[in-house]
Amino acid sequence: MAKLRILVIGTGSIGTRHANNLAQLGAEPIRLSLRELGLDGVLSAIANTPDVQGAVIATATQIRQVLIEALSARDLPVYVEKPIAYEPQALADFYAAASQPERSMAGFMMRYHPLLARLVERAQEDETFRFDFEIGHDVTQWRANWRFGDSYAALPEGGGVLLDLCHELDLAHTLFPGAVAHSVHSLGHADFPGVDMATQIALSAPGATGSVAMDYLSPVFLRRIRLRGQRAVNECDLLAGTLTRFTPDGAQDLTQVAFDRNEMFLGAMGDFLALVEGRAPSGNPHMPRLDLARPSCDLIANAWASRQFNSLIQKEF
Repeated sequence: MAKLRILVIGTGSIGTRHANNLAQLGAEPIRLSLRELGLDGVLSAIANTPDVQGAVIATATQIRQVLIEALSARDLPVYVEKPIAYEPQALADFYAAASQPERSMAGFMMRYHPLLARLVERAQEDETFRFDFEIGHDVTQWRANWRFGDSYAALPEGGGVLLDLCHELDLAHTLFPGAVAHSVHSLGHADFPGVDMATQIALSAPGATGSVAMDYLSPVFLRRIRLRGQRAVNECDLLAGTLTRFTPDGAQDLTQVAFDRNEMFLGAMGDFLALVEGRAPSGNPHMPRLDLARPSCDLIANAWASRQFNSLIQKEF
């Protein structure tokens, strides 16, 4: 059987990861560099590269509308990195242009975390009424030979921590469908107007309230979830792969899983290739198929549009 040929648009760190994973999964990635080809060159390659069955969009969010229109002209399913779009109208325009949403994927790879299924069960069984999600990491420590000020993350349009680390909002919506944002409070920086360095979002969902907090500032990388229920309290460390359940009688139930971060990317890309080929995907009930991920994408875009900057932080970037 011939290999699937998949365009990979974007050659940064995430585009490179997707290209490598496609090759590992048996597909043939065809890499298109915006830096080398320019936007017109990429659009020409999209239109003229033969025998292509799908595409990955791993570019800055700002240029994705013209890309999805070009890909839809060829009726190609797409894997789109998160966030799909950061403005509600831009998100609506993207979805209106997508020709194959039921065969496409949004890049919410955290839905493939091995603890997610247990978290969903615990949220329901323990009658959770309060939830808190947090992620923090000093952005200056992310990668070698990388500077925040030179990156897309430092742009007022499309950058900032809410968009960069929006997996937590997606996870909150996955565990608590129907969640909506009521307030979004951010800390900014004088050198980067309009870019949120730390953001806290107040949410409500049927039967529960909660928050999502993310920042570029924490000196220690952390990624945690707490579910407070009528029957028990659950605390999850997504980095360590641990989930602990505390009950009124003092009992503790510890679940621990070993996993490699790239396994989540592979799981998501494997399901995308299955959709492209018309095969049955993995069976993950939370697979972020593009059409089904719309409510989560709406939550992210609406939260971004509702940010209120309350103060400035001091930090060398």
